Amino acid sequence: MKILKKNSKIGLLFVAISQLTLAADKPNIVFVITDDQGYGDLACNGHPYIKTPNIDELAAESVRLDDYHVFPTCSPSRAAIMTGHWANRTGVWHTINGRSLLRKNQVTIASMLKSSGYTTGIFGKWHLGDGYPFRPQDRGFDEVYIHGAGGVGQTPDVWNNAYFDGGYYHNGVIKPAKGFCTDVFFRQGTRFIEESIAKKKPFFAYISTNAPHGPLHCPQRYMDLYKGKSDKLAAFYGMITNVDDNVGKLRRKLKELGAEKNTIFIFTTDNGSATGSNEFNAGMRGAKNSAYDGGHRVPLFLHWPAAQMNAEKRIKTLTHAVDIAPTLLDLTGAAKAEGVQFDGVSIARLLKEGDVKDWKDRYLITDSQRVVDPIKWRKSAVMSQGWRLVNGKELYAIDVDPDQKNDLAKQLPERVLEMRASYEKWWSDIEPGFAESAAFIIGSPHAPEVTLTSHDWISKSTPPWNQEGVRRLTKWVSKIYEGYWSVDVEQTGRYEVTLRRWPKEADTAINLGMAPGKNVPGASKPYRATKGDALDIRSATIATDDTILTTFELDASKSAVVQNVELKAGPQKLKAYFTLADKKQVGVCYLTIRKLD
Repeated sequence: MKILKKNSKIGLLFVAISQLTLAADKPNIVFVITDDQGYGDLACNGHPYIKTPNIDELAAESVRLDDYHVFPTCSPSRAAIMTGHWANRTGVWHTINGRSLLRKNQVTIASMLKSSGYTTGIFGKWHLGDGYPFRPQDRGFDEVYIHGAGGVGQTPDVWNNAYFDGGYYHNGVIKPAKGFCTDVFFRQGTRFIEESIAKKKPFFAYISTNAPHGPLHCPQRYMDLYKGKSDKLAAFYGMITNVDDNVGKLRRKLKELGAEKNTIFIFTTDNGSATGSNEFNAGMRGAKNSAYDGGHRVPLFLHWPAAQMNAEKRIKTLTHAVDIAPTLLDLTGAAKAEGVQFDGVSIARLLKEGDVKDWKDRYLITDSQRVVDPIKWRKSAVMSQGWRLVNGKELYAIDVDPDQKNDLAKQLPERVLEMRASYEKWWSDIEPGFAESAAFIIGSPHAPEVTLTSHDWISKSTPPWNQEGVRRLTKWVSKIYEGYWSVDVEQTGRYEVTLRRWPKEADTAINLGMAPGKNVPGASKPYRATKGDALDIRSATIATDDTILTTFELDASKSAVVQNVELKAGPQKLKAYFTLADKKQVGVCYLTIRKLD
């Protein structure tokens, strides 16, 4: 109020009291999202074997989006959920190769909620970048407890991590943890919720499990629930039942804390089934990475007793991941960031009223690129209410043909043309941004030291994106190393560059191999169970934009080599590679860079 001076104690007290009052009215948000679990991988969606009693109970007490779609793989879906934008617009259309990095101009739902008084936390999987400015702590999250990259044991993750008794990044610092990864992430999320309630702060708890993504590791007691199934299915189903147990525990805790009534509790998944679709797929065609509905139609349940969203209501209207951010802002009353224009719309009205006759039909698009540069029509689906155009050629009446067997393109050419036109408009809108490579920022006071890994090499080939690849690095030895990282140097000056074959915490000489690590329960071996190759490395090279800054012989008996180089400000391609005794080259898997004072 203008009658109170800005610096007066009374004015500050008034503002503080007002903020507390507003905070008390805001609903909390618990957002649980699993990895590689499809629409059919739940008992409440008809699965004949998977045991999910707690999620089934949630579904029976929730608004259910029955025609909700994401992208066919994980990072793009997460980018859309976080921003309300088409994944391709955000720079995220792959899971590796520097194409899973959420561009710095993208504002997340976490940032917007934080600006509106929420405390925000992420627990588990982020997969939108591991270095500045892509980390969750750079994008609106107050509390960060995550594994690296897209899964436990991938290259940016804590070295030798498997699903049990691992180490995780807690606000940027590696902390050891006991137990199975899903249990750990829910435990940390619950701690955050308890602390937020104690502080009387509305919270956004984003609990994002890496399960049931492979490798298929699972506590034995959960696998034992599925005796008679293959080890692969038993582990996959077991991981889902473990998630279910944790959902039940968390819901009971919210009730115990008196927070259940005014908490928006959401359960969903990030793409179609990666493992279970051959046994049951809810009558759909396709699985993870597919343009057919089985690749991108997933469950979403929303429970919020304070808004009378605590009884089963099934929404048949077509919805999309780009609708999540605008909807959460609408439900919470949080403000949209200045300049943000969503690609999605708020579906709050549907959640409150159910399917409505005057809801405007729209064309929604999903695609699976998984390449360095997007390709028009690649694994795409144009969707409208009741219709699917797949790859620009195949037309399906999805309500009567859910398994997409009867292609009607020849019978209905005008509908095909109309749906193709919507895709053309969409593509022309987002295509100009494809040339903009999401860049790690170097030399920023916000992140004085940045570590880059082979997960984000931009190259024509698949990089060593997991720790098995780092161990088997001889597979990536070639005549000429062509990969690079996209970086943006904030300040011209001298930089210290540290090169490693193995990560810092491994503390292993550059030229040495490594013994296999221990196995864990489940159907597949952890990445650490692979023997590490020894390499006869003789020299190293650091270059930018194909200009060699330095080439030097090195002592490969050391775990790291350090060089100081001069870098000019601005965007550039940073390349670092080792040269072997036979003159062949291999990229540096771990590079750390910091500006010298």
